Amino acid sequence: MLEARIAACLDPLVDRTGGPGGSDHDLNPELTIPLDGLQEAAVLILLVEREQGLRVLLTQRAGDMRRHAGQIAFPGGRREAGETPWTTALREAQEEVGLDPSLVRLAGLSTPYRTLTGYHITPVVGFAPGPLTLTLNPPEVAEAFEVPFAFLMDPANHERRHRDQPPGPPRWHYAITWRELDQERLIWGATAGMLRALHDRLERADAG
Repeated sequence: MLEARIAACLDPLVDRTGGPGGSDHDLNPELTIPLDGLQEAAVLILLVEREQGLRVLLTQRAGDMRRHAGQIAFPGGRREAGETPWTTALREAQEEVGLDPSLVRLAGLSTPYRTLTGYHITPVVGFAPGPLTLTLNPPEVAEAFEVPFAFLMDPANHERRHRDQPPGPPRWHYAITWRELDQERLIWGATAGMLRALHDRLERADAG
């Protein structure tokens, strides 16, 4: 069963802060990634159960946000005092897209991700029956959509792209392009990096 296979590759629901994980450094070894003083955050990788298979809930951030405007992301945000990663992820998903936390079956934690912008992000993986009834928070979220889990886990769809940042060297990142009907969506940066890390966990688990 796919749900059991996914759950088996995850870490248990144990509160954690800091520690090793993936980062922008993975494809850019010359970059200095902060290790201390990072802001703890969490995101929800929600696997929506559909007749045609699992789909992943993603959002497009509002275009006028101060940081990462218009980018594609998982629901999530900063951890507040006393929260675990999963309570943060569920709270943020409720605030951003109106997701009822009671619908989510938590499965475990994926690989943390450290960003150059000073965040230590814990991805929380959960399952929910579809279709979802969502209510978007316009100041934060312009749109919510789903992408097939199988597509996101296929390494053939994982590109390595770069952005020129003179006078320094190009900065490399993972990117996944999802095309549906007449729309093309680019999933890149930390979001693509966390999806790649989940793929790697599944691959290691399957290899035994």
